[in-house]
Amino acid sequence: MDFRRLFDILPYQRDRFPQKKALAIRGELGWEYYSTAECERIARCISAGWLKRGLKRGERVAILAERMSPRWLLLDIGLMQAGFVPVPIHAAASREELSYILREAEIQHAVGANREATERLAEIKTELQQPLNIYSMVHLPDFTSWDELLAEPTANQLEALQVLKGAIHEDDLATIIYTSGTTGQPKGVMLSHKNIVSNIKATISLVPVNHKKRALSFLPPSHIFERMVNYTYLACGASIYYSRNREETFSLFREVRPHYFTAVPRLLERAYDEVLERIGSRSLPFRWLGHWAIRTGMQYRLRHPGNLWYRIRLNLARMLVLKRWKRLIGGRIEGVIVGAAALQERLARLFSAAGIPVREGYGMTETAPVIAFNRFEPGGTRFGTVGIPIPGMQLRIDAANEEGEGEIQVKGPNVMLGYYLKPGETQAVFTDDGWLRTGDRGRLVHKRFLQITGRQKDLFKTTNGRYIAPEQIEQALKASPYIEEALVIGEQRPFPLALLLPQFGLLRQWCEAQNIHWTAPQFMVHNHKVEAFLREEVAKANAAFPPYKQVGNIYLLHEPWTAEAGELTPTLKPRREWIAEKFRKEIENLYEQGAVLRG
Repeated sequence: MDFRRLFDILPYQRDRFPQKKALAIRGELGWEYYSTAECERIARCISAGWLKRGLKRGERVAILAERMSPRWLLLDIGLMQAGFVPVPIHAAASREELSYILREAEIQHAVGANREATERLAEIKTELQQPLNIYSMVHLPDFTSWDELLAEPTANQLEALQVLKGAIHEDDLATIIYTSGTTGQPKGVMLSHKNIVSNIKATISLVPVNHKKRALSFLPPSHIFERMVNYTYLACGASIYYSRNREETFSLFREVRPHYFTAVPRLLERAYDEVLERIGSRSLPFRWLGHWAIRTGMQYRLRHPGNLWYRIRLNLARMLVLKRWKRLIGGRIEGVIVGAAALQERLARLFSAAGIPVREGYGMTETAPVIAFNRFEPGGTRFGTVGIPIPGMQLRIDAANEEGEGEIQVKGPNVMLGYYLKPGETQAVFTDDGWLRTGDRGRLVHKRFLQITGRQKDLFKTTNGRYIAPEQIEQALKASPYIEEALVIGEQRPFPLALLLPQFGLLRQWCEAQNIHWTAPQFMVHNHKVEAFLREEVAKANAAFPPYKQVGNIYLLHEPWTAEAGELTPTLKPRREWIAEKFRKEIENLYEQGAVLRG
């Protein structure tokens, strides 16, 4: 048996490797497990329940949720196999974004994953021109709940459902996913079953997941990355364990002991920051040992393990320090798949040295999503790259400069149908010969590995006429353990300027070591000694760049950016124009001061 549509994957799993624990989530009374057969049954009940509500084929249903869950996944399957179109929306979407999506997609049915999401939908209902029926995955007064959305189908209804499923072609629209976007209004990416299924089939052979493995899922389902990965786990027969909230996730690592999970780079950066804070709170010998082990791990190479002396030091670092990190996430992790933003190369080396294989990939919503991926087999990974294009994916670098860098353009069966109700924008994103313009800049290194160098739209030109890709400078700044976030700007300015969020846990430890009285972050960012210290950290990063790329001045932030405040996308990428406008006055003052930093 094969699968051509997303809802074919459950019967595919049942035919190949039926699971007693296909899906799992902790409930109020303990773990709730869903077998493959139970998943199929619930999906049929969902299809029957929604058909009873009179929905027509192609009608769109919004799902507002922060995290994936068995109910989310089964609702997704149940809607699609009845011919409806799920439109996932992230729980952190702003009121304006939520209203825009519901209006443009003409949503008349929406499901909230919990009380907060359901009440948000109810609040916005009065702003819409169309009627909106609101449902909840949990039991809430005044709302149709999960149990009411299910209906045990009769024999005639089962037969009718089979007819409906049979009429759905692999090229038909499966879902609409609205890109969060760092600027402008979100766009609805239309993906067919073939778009996503072809991506699943192309990546299955690259990740050694099978029916004996466990996966932990905690990223938002509104991002195609986690959604597609969940279907890949199903197709491989792996058991999927879900985290209900952030607080539960860390304990689940030790309880579930997963073999695989997906993450965004920011999660690994936070884990690294927490490790440094713990090391900094120990006695002097332990601090020295911890920092030595980290420096040793950051020199780790996959292809060339180093000389005998380095191998001895690495084994010692693993035995004394690094192996404990793997135990903290269950002890049997075989792969961490990272996407959505750039991962610092030093962290990929460090975690891999600790026995936590990190594999970075690259993709976009418009490509369902994977374009390239670092492999698990020997020779298939290069730190500092996003890997090799997946099978069936054609890739070219357009208008490459003397360094081989240009816009990344792609073509393949996973490329979207287009943007919903936006034919002009759809046409603009494709070249005349049918290649998708990704908007990302990159180059091929070591013949076949793709390296991302920045976003086309993020490139800025200083008043000296030089173009600068801010992401490269930001990654260098964040290499300092004392800098948690960095945003570099400089369009039509004499030099680049950086907005920096210090890593306050480590900064506090530094202040205590320097006998600097610590108060609240909003006061510490104005402390002259703290500012001078962070300028020194920036000067170290500047040394790696030519003068025209060096940060000339900095502004210290005391609060992190958040998706809820609109400063970050749901995948934790900064909205540059929004942040620059928020700090416009401070930026103008810094440029009036002039450049005070160089390498």
